[in-house]
Amino acid sequence: MTDDSKPDPRDITRLISRGGKVDRDALLGLYASIDDDDAEAQPRVSFTLQKDLCKRLDRYLVDRVPFLSRTTFQRLIDEKAVTVNGRHPKAATRLRVGDVVEATLPPPPSNAIPPEDIPLDVIFEDADLIVINKQPDIIVHPARGNRSGTLINALSWHFIHNTGGGLSTVGEDNCRPGVVHRLDRFTSGVMVAAKSDTAHWRLGRQFELRQTDKRYLAVVHGELHPHADRIEQPLGKHPTAREKYAVRYDDLSKSARTIYRVREAYDGYTLVELELETGRTHQIRVHMAYLGHPIVGDDMYGGRHLGKRDIDPELPPEPLIMRQALHATTLGFRHPITEQPVSHLAPLRPDMRALIGLLREHRFRKRVNAPGSTIDLAAAFPDSTEEPA
Repeated sequence: MTDDSKPDPRDITRLISRGGKVDRDALLGLYASIDDDDAEAQPRVSFTLQKDLCKRLDRYLVDRVPFLSRTTFQRLIDEKAVTVNGRHPKAATRLRVGDVVEATLPPPPSNAIPPEDIPLDVIFEDADLIVINKQPDIIVHPARGNRSGTLINALSWHFIHNTGGGLSTVGEDNCRPGVVHRLDRFTSGVMVAAKSDTAHWRLGRQFELRQTDKRYLAVVHGELHPHADRIEQPLGKHPTAREKYAVRYDDLSKSARTIYRVREAYDGYTLVELELETGRTHQIRVHMAYLGHPIVGDDMYGGRHLGKRDIDPELPPEPLIMRQALHATTLGFRHPITEQPVSHLAPLRPDMRALIGLLREHRFRKRVNAPGSTIDLAAAFPDSTEEPA
């Protein structure tokens, strides 16, 4: 069975009320349920005209999605996020009976998400986007009742207090900037967020078409052989555990592809570089567990939290890493405005630097650098001593 024969999780036509309008709270709830970096999950809606309205497309869409502005829809139309009968229209296109209108919808504006003074590690920022090194133990966006303490709250504060306030209509209430991809709560590393509608939709399109280069570093249990391979196993919701995902081979799964490349081998552990060819929820974590090499600290999928004595019994009895040792290290894309290729690197967070530093000191076996590796380890460890030979 092909992916085309499965229900499309992005189609939110079912959320249309009897009055023919999209339910704002239902759309907000759907966005809140997307808790990972699956950019392909951007919701879209479809309308089929039952009578000849002879109405402009932008005005028709405002009638059907009243919590988004006409200006927002004009920009969405310009960014080819709207089609009429499968073609890209103009905002002034007149609609007739039988026309099929499809639109990809951004999150609805929400004034219930307050800005908060939460520290941000900013790697790069210009008028159209911001790139950050996300710290672990922070949720990217409000979900399941979490209206505070999220990365969105931190970004809102940053924009208001550092750029004079004011966001595009993607987050027109200054509380929800254009987050086009996500990381798990305890995964750290590089993320990009858009500051303008144009940047948001163009970046989102790159993620949807898999035109970005996403590379991660992880420490996994065991020693990986071969030193490089592609994991092609479909993923879906775990059949019994609500928060988990699993490899499964039914209509509820999505294709998923991860390439791993060994960078350093230790006694009992491996530093691995991972390249995402798709962006599924918990993809790296489930794929590595499927191979029998779960990520260190990922107790949801079989990894163990480590203390210093797990590395060497002579070390002090102190905790070392209490979350999954997974870090989004580099992200490459085309700048949405200049269209120039850019790549950003996020140095490892202190807990992963400490873990890898002790493994290098007490359990190092060899440097591998499997073919196709691109992450500059020296740049990822900016304050480390000389790397092992």
